[in-house]
Amino acid sequence: MKFPKKVLLLLWAWAGLEIAAEVIVSDSTCTVTPLGSGDDTPQIKKAFQQCATNSHIVFQEGTYNIRQVMEFTNLKNVSIDIYGKWVWSADNLQYWISNTLPVTYASLHTGWKLGGTDIALRGHGKALFDGNGQAWIDENRDGSNRRGRPINLTLWHATNVLVDGITWRQSQFWHIFSAYCKNVTLTNLDMRTRSNSRWSAVNTDGIDTWNSEDITIRNWTVECYDDCISVKGNSKNIDVRNVTCYESGCAVIGSLGNGNGPDNIDNVLFQDFKCNHSSNAAWIKTYPGQGRVRNVTFRNFEFSDVNQPIYVTPCIYSGQGCDSSRLPIEDITWSNIKGTSRYNVAAGMHCSSAAPCKNFKFEDIDIRPKAGGTAKVLCSNIRNQADMGLTCTGSCPANWPQELNGNR
Repeated sequence: MKFPKKVLLLLWAWAGLEIAAEVIVSDSTCTVTPLGSGDDTPQIKKAFQQCATNSHIVFQEGTYNIRQVMEFTNLKNVSIDIYGKWVWSADNLQYWISNTLPVTYASLHTGWKLGGTDIALRGHGKALFDGNGQAWIDENRDGSNRRGRPINLTLWHATNVLVDGITWRQSQFWHIFSAYCKNVTLTNLDMRTRSNSRWSAVNTDGIDTWNSEDITIRNWTVECYDDCISVKGNSKNIDVRNVTCYESGCAVIGSLGNGNGPDNIDNVLFQDFKCNHSSNAAWIKTYPGQGRVRNVTFRNFEFSDVNQPIYVTPCIYSGQGCDSSRLPIEDITWSNIKGTSRYNVAAGMHCSSAAPCKNFKFEDIDIRPKAGGTAKVLCSNIRNQADMGLTCTGSCPANWPQELNGNR
């Protein structure tokens, strides 16, 4: 005699299989209820296995404890609704360090891979992802790319994806990584990771895109301690609007050109940004490697107390090989950029003498030092410097720092 899935699950529950009792499958819908204690990862995995194709997965309200890595990369036409709080464990860091999933880029790892086609992940303003990031901040001791430190959510080889209405608090590392993705829309997201100890929250980016195209971002609020929105190598057609960033690099191209093959950036729009007490506002950072940056627009930026509002460098971090880089940066527009700089430098732009920047365009730029006075614009190796729309007041050294510490 055959039983429907729902009845089978109940029979398993009567037999003492507690985990099955929490995943109810009816028609093409998997409904999950949190256990209340222990590890919810097995039942989360079971839901994604049972409802991987032409299905609907519902995570009801409550707290879900996640103690294991998760990899769901074969989804097809799946809608996921999360109404509860997901908490990643912090008392088993050695498990995460040993078992997190590689993402190829920069030898980094993730705790959760989500991929496939036609995926909708909705939080309805109720979903909360808590990464217990303070434990990682303290374990890392001001370090950055620690092996095994997990990115919270990685969209992996995913096509036609919607992520909407989710809140992040205390992410372990980057909040979202988009790798090998196409046609992804991420809307109405709220992220905040900060430290309450002697150690700093380092490299807790909002999102990084890599080998991805046709990415749309709308209506984000991010407090992180590195790049708020970062577009990395081989990303194209990236449209980002209405983002408020705190304590971050704000809108970023890079890093790229770090020796792993050509890194190309094409067609990026950053529009309607607010940057608060941040390191930068609208900037481009590369290594002296291979690739190009082409057709990028920074438009409608408002900011306050930003260390270095406009910054361009071909030799980020090292200050070496700055003038030998052959990675061209061209067709870049900064339009309606207004606010206060922390010091007396509005822009520091050093381009490689081997591949000078070209077709830079500035419109309606109003950057004023918060202490008063006139802001400096420092430029080197920009081909159209004379008619780019912003008057340079001096040259920018090759080893210009990412973070200023006082007036220049």
